[in-house]
Amino acid sequence: MLLLSSCAPRETAVERGNREQVLHRGTGPEIASLDPHLATGTAEYNILSALLEGLVAEDPKTLEPIPDGVAEKWEISADGLTYTFTLRAAARWSNGQPVTAHDFVASYRRILTPALGADYAPLLYVIQNAEAWHKGRIADFAAVGLAAPDARTLRITLEHPSPRFLSMLTHTAFMPVHVPSIGQHGPIDSRSTPWARPGRFVGNGPFNLAEWRPGQKITAVKSSTYWDAARVRLREIHFHFTENRETEERAFRTGQLHLTEALPPGKIETYRENNPSLLRIDPYLGTEFYRINTARPFLNDHRVRRALALSIDRTAITEKILRGGQLPARAFTPPGTDGYASAAWIPDEPATARRLLADAGYPGGKGAPPVELLFNTSESHRAVAEAVQEMWRRQLGLDVRLVNQENKVAQDARRGGQYELIRSAWIADYIDPLSFLGVWTAGSGNNYTGWSDSAYDQALFQAARTEDPAARAALLQKAEAILLDAAPCIPIYHYTHVFLIQPGVRNWHPTLLDHHPYKHVWLEP
Repeated sequence: MLLLSSCAPRETAVERGNREQVLHRGTGPEIASLDPHLATGTAEYNILSALLEGLVAEDPKTLEPIPDGVAEKWEISADGLTYTFTLRAAARWSNGQPVTAHDFVASYRRILTPALGADYAPLLYVIQNAEAWHKGRIADFAAVGLAAPDARTLRITLEHPSPRFLSMLTHTAFMPVHVPSIGQHGPIDSRSTPWARPGRFVGNGPFNLAEWRPGQKITAVKSSTYWDAARVRLREIHFHFTENRETEERAFRTGQLHLTEALPPGKIETYRENNPSLLRIDPYLGTEFYRINTARPFLNDHRVRRALALSIDRTAITEKILRGGQLPARAFTPPGTDGYASAAWIPDEPATARRLLADAGYPGGKGAPPVELLFNTSESHRAVAEAVQEMWRRQLGLDVRLVNQENKVAQDARRGGQYELIRSAWIADYIDPLSFLGVWTAGSGNNYTGWSDSAYDQALFQAARTEDPAARAALLQKAEAILLDAAPCIPIYHYTHVFLIQPGVRNWHPTLLDHHPYKHVWLEP
């Protein structure tokens, strides 16, 4: 009997997870922070959406805002400027204290505090006087369009009508934090205050932060204080970090992961042919691109930047390297984003690129300095970078040197402007072209290129305040044409989400933003 039992196959993490309602999710490289007001990536959102809950929730299939979050209902004024939210009496923090309207006001004040340096603070500029207070033009925070007449009533007044405002509220920038508990560990407006750690993190979501093993995983356990705990079927979620997609695929194959964050392009055909039920290729509203540090010599000439953009064979990259249904990016905003399409576009014109480079004083690349292209660790990022490197060498005669860094190091380099060109990605914060084009305004906390243009900013300013769809689209197209001509960024391709998922994962629907509210997810053997 002992011999027979020792030969029986050992239960995998996935099998045990299916039985015990423990989800094992791959999330890619390790995140930098669990402070929602400092979060900048999709991996952070994937974890924080388990730990925190905003005013509104998303329908798990359509992502339409629904009254399934902290607010049980809301009213919108006839002019579209004032939103009045009624909070649930049962909403609780993980320390048992009620979640109040005052908590939301304090949270929004924190992210808008200049000392915090929150990249996403401008997302709150839709709120009346939020930009003016953030930039020091007014001193009285009471003038900002936030009010809490009582513990369960939150009133938000906007600068202008914004049809997507409710959808914006699901972003990490609008998630509440428990300000008093942050203050127990240091200044509430300091980026280095160590509050977002196990044993210190106070959240209000369906799960609590239980463990963070650096470089390995984060564990979240079901919260007993969550107002809708009876509907939450998962007991735990384990978020596993991997810098290497091959490693992640191997973990999935050996039963250690229910789903991966990505899949190496070289494995796509294997799964298509042999295990198609495990392969998912979902629509995904995002763009892969290269940021350019326009403050650097050589790259501070828009003719050089435009030449770089025109000499990339995007079709070859998507069809021969990526092979996951991605689209060549001829503009920054993916086509069809809420019905929008850019009127300007980037052709494959190496001859024009060579002429522009010559006009800038570098015929055939002569006299041009070496250029560094930085990318964070990933097989596909390297493969694309090597292809672009060869295209620029062959078409323009440029010496491009590749630099590989781990994700957190690359993020620091981007934030500090310590790069020449850097691989980047942008996933929509909400389904609207402004979520893409707003990145490149002078006041954006996500620009990082040193480029700005007053005509560009003005076009977007007007677009945000224009209700007529045709007039709004024209303003957005005007802005995008300016962006593509100036080329502070080089769009490469538009995303699909290519990943692996075990059949036991239920209610994991394809969504444009890859959002999956965890309280609707469960596991079956």
